[in-house]
Amino acid sequence: MTETICLLDLTSPERADRLRALLPPGFVLTHGTARGDEHMKQIIAEADYAISGQVAVSGEVLRAAKKLKLLHKWGVGYDNIDIATAKELGIRVARTTGSNAIPVAEFALGLMLSALRYIGYGHAELKKGHWSTGHLPGDTFMLSGKTVGIVGFGAIGQNVARLLKGFGCTILYTKRQPLSAAEEAVLGVQYASMSEILAQADIVSLHCPLTPETTDLIDTKAFAAMKKTAVLINVARGGVVNESDLVVALRNREIAGAAMDVYSVEPLPADSELLTLDNLVVTPHLAAMAADNFAPTVSRMFANIAHVSRGEPIPAKDLVV
Repeated sequence: MTETICLLDLTSPERADRLRALLPPGFVLTHGTARGDEHMKQIIAEADYAISGQVAVSGEVLRAAKKLKLLHKWGVGYDNIDIATAKELGIRVARTTGSNAIPVAEFALGLMLSALRYIGYGHAELKKGHWSTGHLPGDTFMLSGKTVGIVGFGAIGQNVARLLKGFGCTILYTKRQPLSAAEEAVLGVQYASMSEILAQADIVSLHCPLTPETTDLIDTKAFAAMKKTAVLINVARGGVVNESDLVVALRNREIAGAAMDVYSVEPLPADSELLTLDNLVVTPHLAAMAADNFAPTVSRMFANIAHVSRGEPIPAKDLVV
């Protein structure tokens, strides 16, 4: 019997074909062709399994599914999935833990360099015909030798630390459960409190999940505690940063700059004040996307779906509920 996997995200026919090339036997793939809950409710209705990438999956969408066995997150963060409703309906939820750690870590490093050196600003100005070497919005700084504070130190944060070792950075980190002294020595990092990171770091890089505790973690008070020469990097979740407070801090040069790949509302509205700032680098949630990471991650998702189809358990590291 053929079972249906539905990708809830809007995707192109070409990308859907790449997914179908990796399908296990006995499965067919459908996918989103428009944005919004109403469309997702239509396409999830007859699906046996669903995959969500960047789209939020509400309880209303889940209730529209008539026979869904598993919702699989294409990535790690599941804060935009209604887990309580999934539990209520008996729908299992899984994710690809650690699958995007290296791509996101590399992207974070790229954002650091871009924010410190006004790469994004220089690119945009030159494409408008402006040679802006002498007219940058502020001073540029090297990454080498800087103090970097990593907020959230799971697989992504640890890979950021590994990449930064080559730049001779002092690396501070904070997480709920600090590493052992031996683990810190291997990674070349030091545990610090959030207040110590804000006060000491030249770059504050966010890699924590969005939870009630981390919502608006970086706000007016946090910006006031940071160095005026510091830059903020967010590849975690948009809600970790109070975006209104960020706009004020950047306009008033309370910090030197920032770079963001995630936002409280996605897609980012065209009239967002974030798009008016010359000391902010913005990218459209690209950090986890890497063509050479596509097949391994998709194959892992499909393997988990096949486990459920055969009545087998999903590996514990990938199972959410």
